[in-house]
Amino acid sequence: MKVREKGFTKLIKVEEAKRLIDEKIAYNIREYEEVDLLESLGRISFENVMSPIDVPPFDRAAMDGYAAKAKDITGASMRNPAILKVIGYIEAGDKKEMILTERSAVEISTGAPIPKGADTVIPYEETRRTGEYIEVYSAIPPGRNISKKGEDIRRGEVVLRRGEKIKSWNIGVLASINKVKVKVYRKPRVAIISTGNELKELGEKLGEKEIINSTGAMLKALICEVGGEPVYYGNVSDDTNLISKKIMKSIRFNDFIVVTGGTSVGKRDYTIEAVMKAGGKIIFHGVAMRPGKPTALAILNGKPILMLSGYPVAALIGFHLFGRKIMNRICGTKDPPLPKVKAKISRRVASRPGIIDFLRVKIYKTPNGLIAEPLKITGSGVLSSIIKSNGLVIISEEKEGLEHEEEVDVIIFKPLEE
Repeated sequence: MKVREKGFTKLIKVEEAKRLIDEKIAYNIREYEEVDLLESLGRISFENVMSPIDVPPFDRAAMDGYAAKAKDITGASMRNPAILKVIGYIEAGDKKEMILTERSAVEISTGAPIPKGADTVIPYEETRRTGEYIEVYSAIPPGRNISKKGEDIRRGEVVLRRGEKIKSWNIGVLASINKVKVKVYRKPRVAIISTGNELKELGEKLGEKEIINSTGAMLKALICEVGGEPVYYGNVSDDTNLISKKIMKSIRFNDFIVVTGGTSVGKRDYTIEAVMKAGGKIIFHGVAMRPGKPTALAILNGKPILMLSGYPVAALIGFHLFGRKIMNRICGTKDPPLPKVKAKISRRVASRPGIIDFLRVKIYKTPNGLIAEPLKITGSGVLSSIIKSNGLVIISEEKEGLEHEEEVDVIIFKPLEE
């Protein structure tokens, strides 16, 4: 369904925009690099990694006690203890070979290799030692308190799959199989082009009616957060030819282009025209969402160009909705769903039907449950509204707003407050 909006011929729904990203973007990264294991955190695995060994590589004690033969302590109890002779001690890392004989036991520490002939480990608390002998007060069955060879990981088992984002626990598993180097996909290079006569770079002196390009700095950080390599092309004046040349230059060396500013339909909005001048095909322009309505997508030389509002909050939401999806598309990955909680809205909120509203809220705990308090200042250029909020409520196109104490789903991006 297309929605009409002042200044735009049509607006498409958010879900339709996401569908078009999946349908139209075929470009993906095929190159890989080999990195040290500890440098692979957050990277995308290029291959299925199979374990060359069993983990653990031998049967080992799962607790401190005595390794013994289960048949030698059958029927053992407090009234009728089994008597075993202790013939030695093995600790973790020991390489000495020990063989159990009839009615013998070996004192053993957690992680130590099980001696030949033993098939159970008796915990200390089930025994009493006198000199070279122990009394055993419980019948411990075969296999109890023993970690078997390959119990954790078997030789040939896939421990990391192609396309999987490497987490800290993956690194632990890879270390356990002695994997020193990991093949990972090359990081996507994402060009950032900011447009606007009023923009100054971070650290520059501001003139009259000039502002620092905070949106560009934020996008650099966002791209790093999602595993990309930002390539910043600086500020470009509001000029179709200059913007077009910058796009043509950046498309040659990068996988994905993000342009901010000039995406609306005013007299000084040149980005859409500049993209078309460079040869880009517009896939959509105008999304039924607030903030971020002027968001657009184009394809040039098979590569995606995402055009976002220059206002920081609108750019932030637009990138989270569409930029992350494009990154996943070209990397062949998927994001886990964002965490959500149920809360009651603290006051009535109006919303226009046909437009998705992203309402910034502050969530806090009360004795009666979670409360979502909408921020009073929520303009698309008010970046502090993200700092002051800790959640987002999505008001769907079908609703005309939210009623006081209506239960809503809240996307959480910061810890909740008491």
